[in-house]
Amino acid sequence: MASITISDFCKDIETNIDRVSKEFETLIIRRDKDSDMVLMPLAEYNELMSTYRELSSRANEKRLDSAIEKLQKGEAFEKELLID
Repeated sequence: MASITISDFCKDIETNIDRVSKEFETLIIRRDKDSDMVLMPLAEYNELMSTYRELSSRANEKRLDSAIEKLQKGEAFEKELLID
């Protein structure tokens, strides 16, 4: 995770955005008087939000923990997907 001042970020916005995009890197943009900001690829943001939603309720968290435990015990099974 890299960090940059807002001034340096603005000097070369395109290069900084390309760096985040190509290297799948998160960039913290530090601002003097305001809250710092985070720039990340949309795919990474979507993955974080998906994980957040999955873990947002205790019931989902328990279900996922149970599935992981079964997988670790070798109690997993394969299922053929039906594709139209």
